[in-house]
Amino acid sequence: MPTSDVGDVRRLRFERLVAPWRDDLYRYAFWLSRDPDLAEDIVQEAMLRAFRSLESLKDEGSVKAWLLTIARREHARVYERKRLETQDIDELSAAEAALIATGDDTDVDDMRQAILQLDDDYREPLLLQVIFGLTTEEIAAAMDMKQGAVLTRLHRARKKLIEQVRPGLSVVADK
Repeated sequence: MPTSDVGDVRRLRFERLVAPWRDDLYRYAFWLSRDPDLAEDIVQEAMLRAFRSLESLKDEGSVKAWLLTIARREHARVYERKRLETQDIDELSAAEAALIATGDDTDVDDMRQAILQLDDDYREPLLLQVIFGLTTEEIAAAMDMKQGAVLTRLHRARKKLIEQVRPGLSVVADK
């Protein structure tokens, strides 16, 4: 096949398999980075890497997990390259705090805060399952760990959320 035909085939395959997941990839990158600009950079780099290595995707049914793995690794690369400035959320002005608020639903706010307080080891698999609908097998592949470890982390994440949001309920949940 001529070189231009190969490029067209690759571009069409990319548009069919990868491009539809861009919004999900952005949401995931935003959850990881908590910064819309950084999330956009992560997505751009992940999409570029996905395009360059598209021929390495053997199972088209696992494209979502494959892309999330690429985004997760790109997010890690960001922190390998530089130290980002952080700001204590307790020191935000009223206007800045309003930007991260989503409404008056205290249950949603409590849950969001509890999720943000989870260690990354627990938060990430929980978000991959709940927000992106990945199976434990897909999460294990995306996080490069065993499925049993994913199940353990998911169980512990839920238990920690119950303890934070509804203290005393975890005793009942264990019975």
